[in-house]
Amino acid sequence: MPTVKDQTGYEIQVDEPAKRIISLVPSQTELLIDLIGTEKVVGRTKFCIHPRNEISKIPIVGGTKKFDFSKIDELKPDLIIANKEENYKEGVEILRKKFPVWTSDIFNLKDNYEMITAVGNLIGEKERANQLVKETQASFEKVQKTKKGSVLYFIWQKPYMVAGKSTFVDSLLTYLGYNNKCIQMRYPEMDQYILDKLDPDFIFLSSEPFPFKEKHVVSFQEMFPNSEVILVDGEMFSWYGSRLLKAGSYFLNSLPS
Repeated sequence: MPTVKDQTGYEIQVDEPAKRIISLVPSQTELLIDLIGTEKVVGRTKFCIHPRNEISKIPIVGGTKKFDFSKIDELKPDLIIANKEENYKEGVEILRKKFPVWTSDIFNLKDNYEMITAVGNLIGEKERANQLVKETQASFEKVQKTKKGSVLYFIWQKPYMVAGKSTFVDSLLTYLGYNNKCIQMRYPEMDQYILDKLDPDFIFLSSEPFPFKEKHVVSFQEMFPNSEVILVDGEMFSWYGSRLLKAGSYFLNSLPS
């Protein structure tokens, strides 16, 4: 049984190709289905919602932060796909005692391409994974540095939270050419005093994890009278994997420059 190292440096032993796979990450569930269909994907979280016409066939094994261990045991996976940020460490460590758990750790496009390639190898779809990487790279080459201006990317309100440095969102904003006004790490809470001083060109209100809607645009426009407030598709900014194949066109046609 070969030994494989995941993106956190953890080594697992897994028979390739895996035949019974559980995914604990919504974006990577979508990737798996795009690569191999639903037959070999035997479990997913309740937040795994794409592709909508196929996902209902796959049993739910809890959420990203709370796993149903008994259900996972029943499904007898020979591979579990996790993510360092989206899943909780204690749960992953429990699963590792019984099953091979391959964990991604993604901060930028390079990490994303490496993840797709690695998952493709694990499930016996190396060529399809490589093709997906090539198509995504070609799509993103068309949007690199096509935008300009400063931005704050909101992911939550009450408390206000934004995407800061060392996040996948920030890496995409920078790739596109935007200047992220938040210089703090990860996803900091921002009080009104700090927000008033930042004065970005654009306010991006993400559709997830907080479901910002049109009604929120008005209040944020009052808060930032000099900024253009825009609702953005959070999946395009944070769902690494095959979703990014659609993101290039979205960024090119739907974002201000």
